[in-house]
Order: sequence, then structure tokens, then C-alpha cells
Amino acid sequence: MTPKEPATQPAQASAAPPPAPAATHEIPFTRPSISALEMRAVATALRTQRIGGNGPICKRVQQLLAAQLGVQHALLTPNATQAMEMALLAMGIGPGDEVLMPSFAFVSQANAILLRGATPVFCEVDPATMNLDIADAERRITPRTKLVMPVHYAGVPADLDALTKLASERRLELFEDAAQAYGSTWNGRPVGAFGRAGCVSFHETKNVTSGEGGALLTNDLEFARRCELIQEKGTNRSAFLRGEVDKYTWVSLGGSYVVSDLLAALLEVQVQRAAALNKARMSLWQTYYSGFAELEQKGLLRRPVVPAAARHNSHIFWFRTATPEMQRKVIAQLRGSGIQATFHFQPLHDSPYARKSMKLTQHLPVTEREANCLVRLPLHGQLRKKDAQWVVDQTRKAFQSA
Repeated sequence: MTPKEPATQPAQASAAPPPAPAATHEIPFTRPSISALEMRAVATALRTQRIGGNGPICKRVQQLLAAQLGVQHALLTPNATQAMEMALLAMGIGPGDEVLMPSFAFVSQANAILLRGATPVFCEVDPATMNLDIADAERRITPRTKLVMPVHYAGVPADLDALTKLASERRLELFEDAAQAYGSTWNGRPVGAFGRAGCVSFHETKNVTSGEGGALLTNDLEFARRCELIQEKGTNRSAFLRGEVDKYTWVSLGGSYVVSDLLAALLEVQVQRAAALNKARMSLWQTYYSGFAELEQKGLLRRPVVPAAARHNSHIFWFRTATPEMQRKVIAQLRGSGIQATFHFQPLHDSPYARKSMKLTQHLPVTEREANCLVRLPLHGQLRKKDAQWVVDQTRKAFQSA
């Protein structure tokens, strides 16, 4: 997503983990990397007394994003959720339409679809990457299918060659949920706009952050202009500010999807630091990955797989245990040691809302099995390499105890 995720999540109600020993060393799950540069930028923005939405700083950041992410157009939004809402409105998705998406995703995607009166069609995931199972998605296409919305889980791109081929052959729109994938690439090309559009997130848990925030990405000028109208309450205010019209007025359906220049000031510095932030996280990710090779050889866990065409941003490090019971025991043991390990998305098709309000009786065995075995470890810019190694050591001990 996904979309925003809490730093820690509550334990599963259906199976509470067993008690664990008292913490000895505190390792938070996530923490933003904020320097004096960000603080100075925010203070400077405050002194200008021009902190409203879509101001000069926002315009600079949008240009910087477009250049860095290799797209023609980037529009800042309050969050990635609203980037999705804006895009689906601009695409004309509405009642009777179906949208393919993984069930293993943050709820923002499903909400954006339902708010348009359309139907999310939940699909299986590929266990190697936890990304959309494209063959399963293709089997679920009907005459009502209009859009496919893959997630680049943990910053590892989904198979964009297969997705663009599917979208082209079946005449579907393609929207990438690259919320977790800022700076990730597929065959050397930044993800986010292989199809009609995509989005990234700047939530406090993300590699590049402004606390809250997101951006819509597209290479389609006409689509960007439609989104621009929607972003500014359905008015042509942006065209007015460029001097293209002598006054602005209401010209389409829209909402309020603009970002304050105050947040943009913080984001501008973060975007400039993006390469360094991602590089630091990659070093930690590699510490985890190499540290668990032996446990994988013993069949105690499975590490994530990164496809040959993908270059990821190390947003999340995750592994899967052999059983759900082992997942709960390992998480409990790590938390007892002060390590804020956690699970992740609970499959949307099996959620209370989907079962009660959408009347779904769907069963996705791969998604259910893999989600119930997944463990995420702390990974953020303030984590030291020796701390990551300590997490590896404690995880090994947790498996021995479990």
C-alpha cells in the first residue's frame, strides 16, 4: 500500500501470543530520519507566511519528484489514499465496474474502489514476493473488469512486464500502488507510472516522509490535467495561476487534494536525501537477509525473493515462518526482548467488513496461509547496524525457543 501503516499493530484477536520475558533492549519498529535540514526548511517556510496548499514549495517538490521518479507529471496529495481516489475519479471508474487487486493489501485501495461505486475483486498473491498473482488475476477478469491495481509490496516491484502485457491485451487500465516503493525500479525504470498512473506515499513509516503525504504519478498529460482539476475542488485554479485563463471557476467534479507548503518544505529535503536514505536502509536489509540464510536452509523460515528485473528500496524486511503458531511465538519472543516485530496486512477478503457488508464468502488459501505466517522486523533510518545484527541474533534465539 501499502497506503499508510501503523508503526505497531495490535496482536491478532483470534490467537493471542503467549507471554514473553521482560524487554532487555528497545528496538522500535519504525522511526523517521529527520535532520536539522528538515527543521531549517520548515522554519524558513513559516517565516514566509505563505503556507497554504499548492504554493511555490509544492510546485518545486512536484518538479523534483517528477525528475527523480522519471515521470512527466507528479501531483502532491495529502496521502496516497487520496491519490488513488483522485485517479479513479479521473479514470471514470464507477458503478458496475470491477477492479482487480490483491487481497493482501492496505484497505485504502479497496476503499477508493468502493467509494466510486465499483467492486474490488480480490486476488491471490505470489508467495515469493507477496505481490499480485497475475495468473490468478487474469482468471478473474470479466466483461465488467476495467482496472488492475497491483501493490509493490515491501518496495519490491510486481512483474510489470506481465502486468503491462495483461492490461494491453485485455484493454484494462493499470494503476500501480507504489506507496511503499519510492525509488524502486523494474528493468532500470522507476516504478509508479508504467500504466495510466500510480502513487507513492510519504507517511511517517516510509523511506521518504513528510509525516503524511503522497503523490499521484503519470506520463499522460490529458490525465494529469483531469487530476489537476479534481485536486483543486473541481476548479481550473492551477490553469489560472499559470496564466492560461483570466479567472478560475468550477469546471468538473473534484475534491480538496492539495498539500500545505509547510509539509512540502519538509518533503523537499527528504526527497533530496532519498538516495542516501534508501542506501542506509539497504545496508540494514542486507544484514537481515544474510543473517537468516542458515535458518532458511534449515526450513525454519523463508526469506523474501527479489526478481532479477527488480531493484527495491528496502522499505520492509519480512520473512515467513513454517506455521501461524510459529509466527505468534516468534513475534511474542521478540517483543519480550524489546524488539517491535509485527505481522502485516490481514487479508481484505476475510475482513469483518468484507464478510458482513460486502457479503463475501471468498477463500484465498495462498493469501491466508502466507499472511498468517509473515513477520516484519524493525527497519528505519535511525536503526544502527549493530542493532540490526542484535535483532538477527534474538530472532535466531526466538526460533530456538519456539
